[in-house]
This record gives sequence, C-alpha cells and structure tokens, in this order.
Amino acid sequence: MDDLRSALRSALRSGLRDWDRRAVAALHARGANPTLAAAARALSRAGEHGALWLTAGLLGAAVDRPRRSAWLRGAALTAGAHLAGMAVKRAVRRPRPGHVEPLVRTAGRYSFPSAHATSATAAAVSYGALGTLGVCTVPPLAAAMCLSRLVVGVHYVTDVAAGAALGALTARAGARWMHGPDGRAADGGRGRRG
Repeated sequence: MDDLRSALRSALRSGLRDWDRRAVAALHARGANPTLAAAARALSRAGEHGALWLTAGLLGAAVDRPRRSAWLRGAALTAGAHLAGMAVKRAVRRPRPGHVEPLVRTAGRYSFPSAHATSATAAAVSYGALGTLGVCTVPPLAAAMCLSRLVVGVHYVTDVAAGAALGALTARAGARWMHGPDGRAADGGRGRRG
C-alpha cells in the first residue's frame, strides 16, 4: 500500500511539473508579440522589490490624509509580504525555468514563490480594503503583474500562485492592524469594515 501511495504521489508531482513547464512555455510564447513583451518587461521592472506597490501606498498616504495611517500600514503589510516571500524563496531554492529564454534579468536565481506576485497581491488586498475609487485599478494591475512574470519566462505558474496566496494571507492577517481595533480605517474612520 505504501508503494502505491508513493507511486501516486510521484506521478502527481511529475504531472504537475510537466504541466507547469508547458504552461510557462505557452505563456512565454506570447512574449513574441513586441507590444506584449514590452508591457510585461515594464511591469516586471516596476514591480521589482515591490517598488510600484510601496510607491502606491506612499502616494495614497499623501493624497488621502484622513486615512494616512491606514495607507502606510497597508504599505508596511505589502513590504512585509514581500520580505516573507523572499524568505520562503531562500528556503525553498527552486530554480527558475530553464527551458525558456527570459525576457528580463532577475535580481535572484530562485523562483518559488514569486515575490512580484506576493507584493502585488498583498497591495491589492491591503489597498483594496480601503474602498476608495483610486484603488479599483490595483487588482487588475496586480493580476497583470502576476501574468507578466510568466510572459517574461522567469516563473512557473505554481510560483505565481504560491506568491499570490502568500500575499493575500499576509494582507488579510494584518487587516485588523491596518484598520485599527474597531475595524475602521486607522485614523479617519472612513475605511470599510474588513
């Protein structure tokens, strides 16, 4: 019975690895379109080390003064998610896809989880919880960021999915802190209950 379980687990892992390789190859092939490749490269560069999302949080804090603290806490959650992703990446040490030619340079050589997906999803959840009109563009931009990492060929689908899950969990875990103990925005009272 143990041999059968082991064989099934091995087959599932092998099947998932094969699917992951095929999926990234198919998405990377979309990078042959120069417009799509340029957009994917730009998103990848903007998301390096969570820069786009941290900038968005700081801008939100500057513009939305009544909820400045909530924006800054959302930025801190985004940075924390990014750091958590980097820690997991260093522990797992999964190599980046080697069967496709990357369209961008990477800051590191490991791929699991995608730190871009982690910080993008953390920002989408954190800033989205503020419920302001300006943040309605964050979730689609975060999704595009996640997809860009596949198009440029530096992550597997499972890397991106794991990064997105880690980012969402980190942001949700800090939601109460971001909004204050009574569930309202930390300093304006205008935030949505979360």
